[in-house]
Amino acid sequence: MSVLSSLHELIQPLVDDLGLELVGVEYHPHATNGIVRVYVDDGGKGILLDQCAKLSREIGALLDVNDPIPGHYQLEVSSPGLDRLLFTLAQFKQFQGRDARVHLLAPEQGRRKFTATIKAVTDDSVQFADAQESFEIAYSNVAKARLVPVFD
Repeated sequence: MSVLSSLHELIQPLVDDLGLELVGVEYHPHATNGIVRVYVDDGGKGILLDQCAKLSREIGALLDVNDPIPGHYQLEVSSPGLDRLLFTLAQFKQFQGRDARVHLLAPEQGRRKFTATIKAVTDDSVQFADAQESFEIAYSNVAKARLVPVFD
């Protein structure tokens, strides 16, 4: 099991018990000081600083006891923000119709980075459209995707 999978498995029940939504977990290992970022939400209502602080203390204690990460690391607990990362196909589906900035693992149609509207989601791919064309990307080729903030 990967470190990221172990982190997710440890953190999910704790977040659920607090009535919050685990949006995603990032792990960036480093030789001297890695980073663990945990993104949580309160059912789309937004999360308060006090909730993040409480969750940070509880996750920190949980990670100290289970020790799933080799070496030192910094724990950050945050709301997903307006430019939230999309971690799962379900999240792509949730934000259909919104624009996303996408970075691919391997180039498709001559590009690895693009901004386009999420049009549809299947079991293993995401359909996008930009001003020129519509295209489908295998979810397994998405390295990172982030919503483009909308300001009303």
